[in-house]
Amino acid sequence: MHVSFYGATREVTGSFHTLTTESDTILLDCGMFQGKRKEAEIKNRALPVNPKVLTNAVLSHAHIDHSGRLPLLTSDGFNGRIFCTRATAHACEYLLKDSAKIQEGDASYLNYKTAKHFLGKLKTGNGRKKVSKEELKEIKSLLKSGGHRLKTDAIEALLKKHQLEIIEPIYTMEEAEEALDYFNGVPYKDTVTVGKDLTCTFYEAGHILGSAMSVLQYKNGSSTKTVLYSGDLGRFDKPIIEDPTLEFAQEHCDIDLMIMESTYGDRLHDPVVNMKPLLKEVLKETFARGGSVIIPSFSYGRTQELIYFLHELYLKKEVPPMPVYVDSPLATHITHVFGEHPETFDKETHQVFLERGINPFSFEQLKFVQTVEESMALNRDTRSHIVLAGSGMCEGGRILHHLRHKIHDSRNTVLIVGYMGENTFGRHLQRKGEEFEASGRQGKPPVVRFYNKEYPLNAHVVTLGGFSAHGDRNELLRVLKDSNLRIKKIALVHGEEEQSLAFAEHLRKEKFNVVVPHHGQSVLV
Repeated sequence: MHVSFYGATREVTGSFHTLTTESDTILLDCGMFQGKRKEAEIKNRALPVNPKVLTNAVLSHAHIDHSGRLPLLTSDGFNGRIFCTRATAHACEYLLKDSAKIQEGDASYLNYKTAKHFLGKLKTGNGRKKVSKEELKEIKSLLKSGGHRLKTDAIEALLKKHQLEIIEPIYTMEEAEEALDYFNGVPYKDTVTVGKDLTCTFYEAGHILGSAMSVLQYKNGSSTKTVLYSGDLGRFDKPIIEDPTLEFAQEHCDIDLMIMESTYGDRLHDPVVNMKPLLKEVLKETFARGGSVIIPSFSYGRTQELIYFLHELYLKKEVPPMPVYVDSPLATHITHVFGEHPETFDKETHQVFLERGINPFSFEQLKFVQTVEESMALNRDTRSHIVLAGSGMCEGGRILHHLRHKIHDSRNTVLIVGYMGENTFGRHLQRKGEEFEASGRQGKPPVVRFYNKEYPLNAHVVTLGGFSAHGDRNELLRVLKDSNLRIKKIALVHGEEEQSLAFAEHLRKEKFNVVVPHHGQSVLV
Protein backbone atom coordinates (compact mmCIF):
# COMPACT_ATOMS: atom_id res chain seq x y z
CA MET A 1 0.00 0.00 0.00
CA HIS A 2 1.04 3.62 -0.26
CA VAL A 3 0.33 6.94 1.45
CA SER A 4 -0.06 10.22 -0.45
CA PHE A 5 0.18 13.71 1.03
CA TYR A 6 -2.05 16.51 -0.26
CA GLY A 7 -2.39 18.96 2.62
CA ALA A 8 -0.38 20.29 5.59
CA THR A 9 2.77 19.39 3.66
CA ARG A 10 5.51 21.82 4.66
CA GLU A 11 2.74 24.02 6.05
CA VAL A 12 0.42 23.82 9.04
CA THR A 13 -3.19 23.93 7.88
CA GLY A 14 -5.31 21.88 5.47
CA SER A 15 -4.49 18.33 6.61
CA PHE A 16 -5.38 15.87 3.84
CA HIS A 17 -3.68 12.50 3.22
CA THR A 18 -4.74 9.23 1.62
CA LEU A 19 -3.85 5.61 2.36
CA THR A 20 -4.38 3.24 -0.58
CA THR A 21 -4.41 -0.57 -0.58
CA GLU A 22 -5.22 -2.97 -3.42
CA SER A 23 -8.94 -2.54 -2.65
CA ASP A 24 -9.49 0.76 -0.87
CA THR A 25 -8.51 4.39 -0.53
CA ILE A 26 -8.91 5.86 2.96
CA LEU A 27 -8.83 9.59 3.61
CA LEU A 28 -6.93 10.80 6.68
CA ASP A 29 -8.41 14.18 7.66
CA CYS A 30 -10.06 16.72 5.38
CA GLY A 31 -8.91 20.05 6.75
CA MET A 32 -9.50 23.66 5.84
CA PHE A 33 -6.61 25.87 4.74
CA GLN A 34 -6.23 29.06 6.77
CA GLY A 35 -4.16 32.13 5.94
CA LYS A 36 -4.27 34.66 3.10
CA ARG A 37 -7.89 34.90 1.96
CA LYS A 38 -7.44 34.49 -1.80
CA GLU A 39 -4.89 31.68 -1.54
CA ALA A 40 -6.97 29.81 1.07
CA GLU A 41 -10.12 30.27 -1.04
CA ILE A 42 -8.51 28.61 -4.05
CA LYS A 43 -7.09 25.73 -2.03
CA ASN A 44 -10.28 25.08 -0.08
CA ARG A 45 -12.59 24.88 -3.08
CA ALA A 46 -10.56 22.22 -4.90
CA LEU A 47 -10.35 18.75 -3.35
CA PRO A 48 -7.19 16.99 -4.59
CA VAL A 49 -8.95 13.61 -4.77
CA ASN A 50 -12.29 12.66 -6.31
CA PRO A 51 -14.55 11.91 -3.30
CA LYS A 52 -16.15 9.02 -5.24
CA VAL A 53 -12.93 6.97 -5.12
CA LEU A 54 -12.70 7.11 -1.32
CA THR A 55 -13.89 4.11 0.69
CA ASN A 56 -14.02 5.81 4.10
CA ALA A 57 -12.45 8.69 6.01
CA VAL A 58 -10.60 8.73 9.34
CA LEU A 59 -10.70 12.00 11.29
CA SER A 60 -8.00 12.65 13.90
CA HIS A 61 -9.85 15.47 15.69
CA ALA A 62 -12.41 18.22 15.22
CA HIS A 63 -10.27 21.32 14.66
CA ILE A 64 -11.27 22.98 11.40
CA ASP A 65 -7.80 22.67 9.85
CA HIS A 66 -8.41 18.90 10.07
CA SER A 67 -12.19 18.59 9.62
CA GLY A 68 -13.29 21.77 7.85
CA ARG A 69 -13.74 20.47 4.30
CA LEU A 70 -15.74 17.36 5.18
CA PRO A 71 -19.06 18.95 4.03
CA LEU A 72 -17.43 19.64 0.67
CA LEU A 73 -16.48 15.96 0.52
CA THR A 74 -19.88 14.55 1.50
CA SER A 75 -21.76 16.85 -0.90
CA ASP A 76 -19.65 15.75 -3.85
CA GLY A 77 -20.17 11.99 -4.15
CA PHE A 78 -18.47 10.54 -1.06
CA ASN A 79 -20.32 7.36 -0.08
CA GLY A 80 -18.31 6.13 2.89
CA ARG A 81 -18.28 6.77 6.61
CA ILE A 82 -16.24 9.22 8.71
CA PHE A 83 -14.63 7.38 11.64
CA CYS A 84 -13.48 9.34 14.70
CA THR A 85 -13.80 9.28 18.48
CA ARG A 86 -17.17 9.99 20.08
CA ALA A 87 -16.08 13.34 21.50
CA THR A 88 -14.80 14.42 18.08
CA ALA A 89 -18.10 13.51 16.43
CA HIS A 90 -19.96 15.48 19.12
CA ALA A 91 -17.75 18.56 18.68
CA CYS A 92 -18.11 18.48 14.90
CA GLU A 93 -21.85 18.99 15.31
CA TYR A 94 -21.01 22.58 16.28
CA LEU A 95 -17.71 23.24 14.52
CA LEU A 96 -18.87 22.33 11.02
CA LYS A 97 -22.08 24.32 11.28
CA ASP A 98 -20.13 27.29 12.60
CA SER A 99 -17.74 26.97 9.66
CA ALA A 100 -20.69 26.91 7.24
CA LYS A 101 -22.11 30.04 8.86
CA ILE A 102 -18.77 31.76 8.29
CA GLN A 103 -18.67 30.63 4.63
CA GLU A 104 -22.19 31.91 4.03
CA GLY A 105 -21.50 35.19 5.82
CA ASP A 106 -18.29 35.82 3.88
CA ALA A 107 -20.01 35.12 0.55
CA SER A 108 -22.93 37.42 1.40
CA TYR A 109 -20.61 40.23 2.42
CA LEU A 110 -18.49 39.97 -0.75
CA ASN A 111 -21.65 39.99 -2.89
CA TYR A 112 -22.85 43.06 -0.99
CA LYS A 113 -19.56 44.83 -1.68
CA THR A 114 -19.84 44.03 -5.40
CA ALA A 115 -23.43 45.31 -5.56
CA LYS A 116 -22.60 48.43 -3.58
CA HIS A 117 -19.65 49.24 -5.85
CA PHE A 118 -21.77 48.68 -8.96
CA LEU A 119 -24.57 50.96 -7.77
CA GLY A 120 -22.03 53.59 -6.79
CA LYS A 121 -20.65 53.60 -10.33
CA LEU A 122 -24.16 53.93 -11.73
CA LYS A 123 -24.78 56.96 -9.53
CA THR A 124 -21.64 58.71 -10.78
CA GLY A 125 -21.99 57.65 -14.39
CA ASN A 126 -18.73 55.69 -14.10
CA GLY A 127 -16.92 59.00 -13.70
CA ARG A 128 -14.55 60.19 -10.99
CA LYS A 129 -17.22 62.02 -9.04
CA LYS A 130 -17.61 60.65 -5.51
CA VAL A 131 -20.89 59.25 -4.24
CA SER A 132 -22.51 61.72 -1.85
CA LYS A 133 -23.54 60.73 1.67
CA GLU A 134 -27.20 60.91 0.65
CA GLU A 135 -26.59 58.69 -2.38
CA LEU A 136 -24.58 56.23 -0.30
CA LYS A 137 -27.41 56.06 2.25
CA GLU A 138 -29.86 55.35 -0.58
CA ILE A 139 -27.65 52.57 -1.95
CA LYS A 140 -27.33 50.96 1.49
CA SER A 141 -31.11 51.09 1.96
CA LEU A 142 -31.49 49.04 -1.23
CA LEU A 143 -29.04 46.41 0.01
CA LYS A 144 -29.56 46.39 3.78
CA SER A 145 -32.49 46.36 6.17
CA GLY A 146 -32.34 47.84 9.64
CA GLY A 147 -28.90 49.22 8.88
CA HIS A 148 -27.14 45.87 9.39
CA ARG A 149 -28.98 42.88 7.88
CA LEU A 150 -28.13 42.22 4.24
CA LYS A 151 -30.97 41.81 1.73
CA THR A 152 -29.39 38.75 0.17
CA ASP A 153 -32.23 38.07 -2.29
CA ALA A 154 -32.17 41.65 -3.58
CA ILE A 155 -28.37 41.60 -3.85
CA GLU A 156 -28.31 38.34 -5.79
CA ALA A 157 -31.12 39.52 -8.09
CA LEU A 158 -29.14 42.68 -8.87
CA LEU A 159 -25.95 40.74 -9.57
CA LYS A 160 -27.77 38.28 -11.84
CA LYS A 161 -29.58 41.04 -13.72
CA HIS A 162 -26.34 42.79 -14.58
CA GLN A 163 -24.33 39.58 -15.05
CA LEU A 164 -21.97 40.32 -12.20
CA GLU A 165 -20.01 37.61 -10.38
CA ILE A 166 -21.89 35.95 -7.53
CA ILE A 167 -19.71 34.44 -4.80
CA GLU A 168 -20.98 31.12 -3.48
CA PRO A 169 -20.03 29.77 -0.04
CA ILE A 170 -17.60 26.87 -0.03
CA TYR A 171 -20.47 24.95 1.54
CA THR A 172 -23.77 25.80 3.13
CA MET A 173 -25.32 25.18 6.52
CA GLU A 174 -27.52 22.51 4.94
CA GLU A 175 -24.48 20.70 3.53
CA ALA A 176 -22.72 20.89 6.92
CA GLU A 177 -25.74 19.34 8.64
CA GLU A 178 -25.90 16.58 6.01
CA ALA A 179 -22.21 15.80 6.60
CA LEU A 180 -22.97 14.96 10.23
CA ASP A 181 -24.98 11.92 9.10
CA TYR A 182 -21.75 10.32 7.85
CA PHE A 183 -20.02 10.24 11.26
CA ASN A 184 -19.28 7.07 13.24
CA GLY A 185 -18.10 7.76 16.79
CA VAL A 186 -15.76 5.05 18.11
CA PRO A 187 -14.34 4.58 21.66
CA TYR A 188 -10.60 4.77 22.17
CA LYS A 189 -8.81 1.42 21.67
CA ASP A 190 -11.80 -0.19 19.94
CA THR A 191 -10.85 -1.62 16.54
CA VAL A 192 -13.15 -0.97 13.57
CA THR A 193 -13.02 -2.16 9.97
CA VAL A 194 -12.52 0.71 7.50
CA GLY A 195 -11.74 -1.31 4.35
CA LYS A 196 -11.12 -4.82 3.05
CA ASP A 197 -8.61 -6.41 5.46
CA LEU A 198 -8.01 -2.90 6.83
CA THR A 199 -8.71 -1.81 10.43
CA CYS A 200 -8.37 1.37 12.48
CA THR A 201 -7.78 1.80 16.22
CA PHE A 202 -7.76 5.15 18.04
CA TYR A 203 -5.34 6.08 20.83
CA GLU A 204 -5.30 9.27 22.93
CA ALA A 205 -3.25 12.04 21.27
CA GLY A 206 -3.48 14.52 24.17
CA HIS A 207 -4.10 17.50 21.87
CA ILE A 208 -7.75 18.40 22.52
CA LEU A 209 -10.84 16.59 23.76
CA GLY A 210 -11.36 13.59 21.48
CA SER A 211 -8.08 13.91 19.57
CA ALA A 212 -6.62 10.60 18.46
CA MET A 213 -3.65 8.86 16.98
CA SER A 214 -4.95 6.41 14.38
CA VAL A 215 -3.36 3.01 13.86
CA LEU A 216 -4.34 1.60 10.45
CA GLN A 217 -3.43 -2.03 9.93
CA TYR A 218 -3.64 -3.86 6.60
CA LYS A 219 -3.44 -7.66 6.53
CA ASN A 220 -2.91 -9.09 3.07
CA GLY A 221 -2.41 -12.84 3.30
CA SER A 222 0.63 -13.46 5.49
CA SER A 223 1.76 -9.83 5.21
CA THR A 224 0.81 -7.09 7.71
CA LYS A 225 1.49 -3.40 7.18
CA THR A 226 0.84 -0.81 9.89
CA VAL A 227 0.56 2.96 9.54
CA LEU A 228 0.26 5.30 12.50
CA TYR A 229 -1.19 8.75 11.84
CA SER A 230 -0.44 11.01 14.80
CA GLY A 231 -2.94 13.75 13.99
CA ASP A 232 -1.91 16.61 16.30
CA LEU A 233 0.05 15.53 19.37
CA GLY A 234 -0.48 17.34 22.66
CA ARG A 235 1.68 18.20 25.62
CA PHE A 236 2.33 16.10 28.69
CA ASP A 237 0.99 16.96 32.16
CA LYS A 238 -1.59 19.47 30.96
CA PRO A 239 -4.97 19.57 32.71
CA ILE A 240 -8.36 18.15 31.64
CA ILE A 241 -7.47 15.42 29.12
CA GLU A 242 -5.10 12.46 29.22
CA ASP A 243 -1.50 12.68 28.00
CA PRO A 244 -0.49 11.30 24.58
CA THR A 245 -0.45 7.50 24.65
CA LEU A 246 2.91 5.84 25.21
CA GLU A 247 1.68 2.27 25.71
CA PHE A 248 0.18 0.70 22.59
CA ALA A 249 -1.29 -2.78 22.16
CA GLN A 250 1.40 -5.28 21.20
CA GLU A 251 -0.16 -5.91 17.79
CA HIS A 252 0.19 -2.17 17.04
CA CYS A 253 3.80 -1.65 18.12
CA ASP A 254 5.58 -2.38 14.84
CA ILE A 255 4.98 0.70 12.69
CA ASP A 256 6.00 0.63 9.02
CA LEU A 257 5.20 4.33 8.55
CA MET A 258 4.38 7.00 11.09
CA ILE A 259 2.78 10.17 9.69
CA MET A 260 3.77 12.68 12.35
CA GLU A 261 2.99 16.32 12.98
CA SER A 262 5.87 18.79 13.40
CA THR A 263 4.25 22.13 14.27
CA TYR A 264 6.89 22.90 16.91
CA GLY A 265 9.57 20.57 15.64
CA ASP A 266 12.35 23.07 16.32
CA ARG A 267 11.00 24.85 19.41
CA LEU A 268 10.71 24.24 23.12
CA HIS A 269 7.75 25.45 25.19
CA ASP A 270 7.77 26.81 28.70
CA PRO A 271 7.17 23.97 31.17
CA VAL A 272 3.50 23.21 31.74
CA VAL A 273 3.99 23.69 35.47
CA ASN A 274 4.80 27.37 34.81
CA MET A 275 1.63 28.16 32.92
CA LYS A 276 -0.67 28.97 35.81
CA PRO A 277 1.92 31.15 37.65
CA LEU A 278 2.70 33.04 34.42
CA LEU A 279 -1.00 33.57 33.73
CA LYS A 280 -1.42 34.78 37.30
CA GLU A 281 1.41 37.29 36.84
CA VAL A 282 -0.08 38.73 33.64
CA LEU A 283 -3.50 39.11 35.24
CA LYS A 284 -2.19 40.81 38.39
CA GLU A 285 0.00 43.24 36.45
CA THR A 286 -2.83 44.19 34.08
CA PHE A 287 -5.42 44.60 36.82
CA ALA A 288 -2.94 46.74 38.80
CA ARG A 289 -2.82 49.09 35.80
CA GLY A 290 -6.62 49.19 35.75
CA GLY A 291 -6.68 47.34 32.44
CA SER A 292 -8.35 44.35 30.84
CA VAL A 293 -6.89 41.15 29.37
CA ILE A 294 -7.96 40.33 25.82
CA ILE A 295 -7.27 36.73 24.79
CA PRO A 296 -7.65 35.49 21.20
CA SER A 297 -8.62 31.94 21.94
CA PHE A 298 -9.58 28.88 19.94
CA SER A 299 -13.12 27.88 20.80
CA TYR A 300 -12.21 24.22 21.09
CA GLY A 301 -9.59 23.32 23.69
CA ARG A 302 -7.79 26.54 24.52
CA THR A 303 -10.86 28.33 25.86
CA GLN A 304 -11.77 25.43 28.15
CA GLU A 305 -8.17 25.11 29.37
CA LEU A 306 -8.09 28.81 30.28
CA ILE A 307 -11.44 28.52 32.05
CA TYR A 308 -9.96 25.62 34.04
CA PHE A 309 -6.87 27.62 35.10
CA LEU A 310 -8.87 30.75 35.91
CA HIS A 311 -11.26 28.67 38.01
CA GLU A 312 -8.33 27.29 40.01
CA LEU A 313 -6.85 30.77 40.52
CA TYR A 314 -10.20 32.14 41.67
CA LEU A 315 -10.85 29.20 44.01
CA LYS A 316 -7.51 29.84 45.72
CA LYS A 317 -8.06 33.64 45.68
CA GLU A 318 -4.71 34.17 43.93
CA VAL A 319 -5.94 36.97 41.61
CA PRO A 320 -8.61 39.66 41.92
CA PRO A 321 -11.96 38.06 40.94
CA MET A 322 -12.62 40.15 37.84
CA PRO A 323 -15.39 39.10 35.44
CA VAL A 324 -14.44 36.54 32.80
CA TYR A 325 -16.37 36.74 29.52
CA VAL A 326 -16.43 34.00 26.90
CA ASP A 327 -17.52 35.96 23.85
CA SER A 328 -18.02 33.16 21.36
CA PRO A 329 -21.25 31.23 20.72
CA LEU A 330 -19.16 28.33 19.43
CA ALA A 331 -16.97 28.25 22.55
CA THR A 332 -20.12 28.22 24.66
CA HIS A 333 -21.39 25.12 22.83
CA ILE A 334 -18.00 23.39 22.95
CA THR A 335 -17.68 24.02 26.69
CA HIS A 336 -20.94 22.10 27.10
CA VAL A 337 -19.46 19.30 24.97
CA PHE A 338 -16.53 19.10 27.40
CA GLY A 339 -18.97 18.82 30.29
CA GLU A 340 -20.67 15.85 28.63
CA HIS A 341 -17.49 13.81 28.21
CA PRO A 342 -15.97 13.40 31.71
CA GLU A 343 -14.84 9.91 30.68
CA THR A 344 -11.99 11.59 28.79
CA PHE A 345 -10.78 13.71 31.75
CA ASP A 346 -7.46 13.00 33.44
CA LYS A 347 -6.92 12.06 37.09
CA GLU A 348 -6.07 15.62 38.17
CA THR A 349 -9.37 17.01 36.87
CA HIS A 350 -11.28 14.31 38.75
CA GLN A 351 -9.37 15.02 41.97
CA VAL A 352 -9.45 18.84 41.85
CA PHE A 353 -13.02 19.27 40.65
CA LEU A 354 -15.28 16.29 39.96
CA GLU A 355 -14.66 14.39 43.22
CA ARG A 356 -15.50 17.60 45.10
CA GLY A 357 -18.74 18.04 43.17
CA ILE A 358 -17.44 21.11 41.30
CA ASN A 359 -17.96 21.74 37.60
CA PRO A 360 -14.54 22.86 36.27
CA PHE A 361 -16.23 24.95 33.58
CA SER A 362 -18.57 26.97 35.78
CA PHE A 363 -17.88 29.61 38.45
CA GLU A 364 -19.45 32.82 39.68
CA GLN A 365 -17.35 35.27 37.67
CA LEU A 366 -17.65 33.33 34.41
CA LYS A 367 -20.19 34.68 31.93
CA PHE A 368 -21.00 33.41 28.44
CA VAL A 369 -21.88 36.25 26.06
CA GLN A 370 -24.97 35.25 24.11
CA THR A 371 -25.90 38.08 21.74
CA VAL A 372 -24.22 40.56 19.43
CA GLU A 373 -25.71 43.36 21.54
CA GLU A 374 -24.08 41.95 24.69
CA SER A 375 -20.77 41.70 22.85
CA MET A 376 -21.02 45.31 21.68
CA ALA A 377 -21.75 46.49 25.22
CA LEU A 378 -18.71 44.57 26.45
CA ASN A 379 -16.56 46.34 23.85
CA ARG A 380 -17.41 49.63 25.52
CA ASP A 381 -16.89 48.39 29.10
CA THR A 382 -13.87 50.23 30.58
CA ARG A 383 -13.81 48.27 33.84
CA SER A 384 -11.15 45.57 34.29
CA HIS A 385 -12.17 42.18 32.95
CA ILE A 386 -10.98 39.18 30.94
CA VAL A 387 -12.31 38.40 27.48
CA LEU A 388 -11.80 35.11 25.63
CA ALA A 389 -12.99 35.44 22.05
CA GLY A 390 -12.42 33.93 18.61
CA SER A 391 -10.95 33.57 16.19
CA GLY A 392 -7.81 32.18 17.76
CA MET A 393 -5.58 33.58 14.99
CA CYS A 394 -7.43 36.94 14.87
CA GLU A 395 -8.54 36.32 11.29
CA GLY A 396 -12.14 37.30 12.01
CA GLY A 397 -14.86 37.04 14.61
CA ARG A 398 -15.56 38.99 17.77
CA ILE A 399 -11.94 39.21 18.90
CA LEU A 400 -11.30 41.91 16.28
CA HIS A 401 -14.00 44.13 17.76
CA HIS A 402 -12.47 43.81 21.23
CA LEU A 403 -9.04 44.62 19.82
CA ARG A 404 -10.48 47.61 17.96
CA HIS A 405 -11.72 49.07 21.26
CA LYS A 406 -8.82 48.04 23.49
CA ILE A 407 -5.41 47.98 21.76
CA HIS A 408 -4.95 51.77 21.86
CA ASP A 409 -4.87 51.73 25.69
CA SER A 410 -1.56 50.91 27.42
CA ARG A 411 -3.40 49.65 30.51
CA ASN A 412 -4.66 46.62 28.58
CA THR A 413 -2.93 43.37 27.64
CA VAL A 414 -3.37 41.23 24.56
CA LEU A 415 -2.45 37.74 25.73
CA ILE A 416 -1.34 35.31 23.01
CA VAL A 417 -1.83 31.73 24.18
CA GLY A 418 -1.82 29.75 20.95
CA TYR A 419 -0.17 29.20 17.62
CA MET A 420 -0.50 32.08 15.15
CA GLY A 421 -0.17 30.79 11.59
CA GLU A 422 2.06 32.51 9.07
CA ASN A 423 0.24 35.30 7.18
CA THR A 424 -2.50 35.61 9.80
CA PHE A 425 -3.36 38.91 11.47
CA GLY A 426 -2.62 37.27 14.82
CA ARG A 427 0.99 36.58 13.78
CA HIS A 428 1.34 40.20 12.54
CA LEU A 429 -0.05 41.57 15.81
CA GLN A 430 2.23 39.29 17.83
CA ARG A 431 5.37 40.36 15.96
CA LYS A 432 4.58 44.07 16.15
CA GLY A 433 3.81 43.83 19.86
CA GLU A 434 6.91 41.80 20.70
CA GLU A 435 9.15 44.23 18.80
CA PHE A 436 7.66 47.16 20.73
CA GLU A 437 8.11 45.36 24.06
CA ALA A 438 11.70 44.43 23.15
CA SER A 439 12.47 48.11 22.46
CA GLY A 440 11.37 48.97 25.98
CA ARG A 441 8.21 50.52 24.56
CA GLN A 442 10.24 53.50 23.39
CA GLY A 443 8.93 56.02 20.87
CA LYS A 444 5.62 55.85 19.06
CA PRO A 445 3.72 52.57 19.29
CA PRO A 446 3.51 50.42 16.16
CA VAL A 447 0.43 50.67 13.99
CA VAL A 448 -1.70 47.73 12.91
CA ARG A 449 -4.37 47.85 10.23
CA PHE A 450 -7.64 45.96 10.17
CA TYR A 451 -11.23 46.80 9.26
CA ASN A 452 -9.71 49.27 6.77
CA LYS A 453 -8.39 51.47 9.56
CA GLU A 454 -5.09 51.94 11.38
CA TYR A 455 -4.85 51.51 15.16
CA PRO A 456 -1.92 52.27 17.51
CA LEU A 457 -0.80 49.13 19.33
CA ASN A 458 -0.37 50.69 22.77
CA ALA A 459 -1.63 47.65 24.66
CA HIS A 460 0.96 45.25 26.04
CA VAL A 461 1.35 42.06 23.99
CA VAL A 462 2.40 38.98 25.96
CA THR A 463 2.91 35.47 24.59
CA LEU A 464 2.61 32.42 26.85
CA GLY A 465 3.77 29.66 24.52
CA GLY A 466 3.34 26.91 27.06
CA PHE A 467 -0.41 26.99 26.57
CA SER A 468 0.03 25.49 23.13
CA ALA A 469 -1.99 22.35 22.48
CA HIS A 470 0.90 21.02 20.38
CA GLY A 471 3.85 19.22 21.89
CA ASP A 472 7.24 20.84 21.41
CA ARG A 473 10.32 19.12 19.97
CA ASN A 474 11.15 17.21 23.13
CA GLU A 475 7.55 16.10 23.70
CA LEU A 476 7.26 14.87 20.12
CA LEU A 477 10.51 13.02 20.60
CA ARG A 478 9.16 11.54 23.83
CA VAL A 479 6.32 9.88 21.93
CA LEU A 480 8.89 8.28 19.65
CA LYS A 481 11.47 7.23 22.23
CA ASP A 482 9.54 6.57 25.44
CA SER A 483 6.64 4.66 23.91
CA ASN A 484 6.73 0.97 23.08
CA LEU A 485 6.58 1.72 19.35
CA ARG A 486 9.15 0.34 16.90
CA ILE A 487 9.08 2.67 13.90
CA LYS A 488 10.68 1.94 10.52
CA LYS A 489 9.99 5.26 8.82
CA ILE A 490 8.56 8.69 9.68
CA ALA A 491 6.88 11.20 7.34
CA LEU A 492 6.71 14.69 8.86
CA VAL A 493 3.66 16.83 8.08
CA HIS A 494 1.72 19.71 9.69
CA GLY A 495 4.65 22.05 10.17
CA GLU A 496 5.98 25.09 8.39
CA GLU A 497 8.88 24.00 6.22
CA GLU A 498 11.53 25.42 8.55
CA GLN A 499 10.11 23.49 11.51
CA SER A 500 9.65 20.21 9.62
CA LEU A 501 13.13 20.21 8.09
CA ALA A 502 14.80 21.09 11.39
CA PHE A 503 12.89 18.36 13.21
CA ALA A 504 13.77 15.87 10.46
CA GLU A 505 17.46 16.67 10.93
CA HIS A 506 17.13 16.25 14.68
CA LEU A 507 15.40 12.87 14.26
CA ARG A 508 18.06 11.65 11.86
CA LYS A 509 20.65 12.32 14.55
CA GLU A 510 18.51 10.08 16.76
CA LYS A 511 18.81 7.36 14.08
CA PHE A 512 15.25 7.63 12.73
CA ASN A 513 14.51 7.22 9.01
CA VAL A 514 12.66 10.44 8.08
CA VAL A 515 11.12 12.04 5.00
CA VAL A 516 9.45 15.47 4.68
CA PRO A 517 7.02 15.02 1.78
CA HIS A 518 6.06 17.68 -0.73
CA HIS A 519 2.46 18.24 -1.84
CA GLY A 520 1.32 15.27 -3.95
CA GLN A 521 4.23 13.04 -2.98
CA SER A 522 3.60 9.37 -2.17
CA VAL A 523 5.45 6.97 0.12
CA LEU A 524 5.36 3.21 -0.42
CA VAL A 525 4.65 1.21 2.72
